[in-house]
Amino acid sequence: MSDVTADYAEWIGRQETTDDDLSPTLALAAAAVLDDTQTGLGAGSTLPPLWHWFYFLPRVPQVLLGSDGHPQRGGFMPPIPYPRRMFAGARMHFHRPLLIGQPARRSATIRDVRLTSGRSGKLAFVSVLHRYYQDDQLCIEEEQDIVYREPGPAVTRPHILNDWPPLPAGACARIVTPDPRLLFRFSALTFNAHRIHYDRPYAMKEEGYPGLVVHGPLTAVLLMELVRQEVARPVQEFSFRGLAPLFDLAPFRIVCTPVNERQCALEAQAPDGATAMRASVELAPV
Repeated sequence: MSDVTADYAEWIGRQETTDDDLSPTLALAAAAVLDDTQTGLGAGSTLPPLWHWFYFLPRVPQVLLGSDGHPQRGGFMPPIPYPRRMFAGARMHFHRPLLIGQPARRSATIRDVRLTSGRSGKLAFVSVLHRYYQDDQLCIEEEQDIVYREPGPAVTRPHILNDWPPLPAGACARIVTPDPRLLFRFSALTFNAHRIHYDRPYAMKEEGYPGLVVHGPLTAVLLMELVRQEVARPVQEFSFRGLAPLFDLAPFRIVCTPVNERQCALEAQAPDGATAMRASVELAPV
């Protein structure tokens, strides 16, 4: 363990519990943001996969927000000084569905804090395990990777292809236009005040991005929605990893490719054709 990691050793094992009644109101708001007019979302209905991210939200008082819009650190999360924070990836297992309109509980535990260096400078990785319960039964296990990094050079504006590369055999795809309205509504839906998603001058001048940044969770949710629309079987496992940011400067493409009877490979492609997010699902057995 490095000296710097030792500074955060007391956060490893720290726990937090959050209760939520899974109100249908938020599910209906999510459906509006995602243009879903088909899914039944009344009390007792099954909450679609990844929509648990619209609940159990941190209700941090305004006075405790940092200048970037994130909650100040040093409570549940360790006070890592690097200013740029990203939800970089997650791995989850769906044991049973959460039901809308019924009380549920999330327990969160910090599993690890690791500091290292990369091409962009110093990095800190915080691993957080979330477990979701309803009626005292485990519904979802999710391990999240939160990454903090130092300020780096400005991110260049992406090149835009004239056409998308051909799809693999059996794949399906959707083009997503991440305009500021979508990013604002998703920020509101998740109570996320991080200014890179809705404050263009801040995103460009303070954090060096060429435009507004698409939320990593939004991209992951859109990938899962593509699976929900195209595959008529429940998802048992899901994982994703962000590789590069997406911006509101041009449409991007999401792709679902069957691997075998139970697995699909997912990808979000930037306007230049590069992979911005890679994900996978394992479907429930027949």
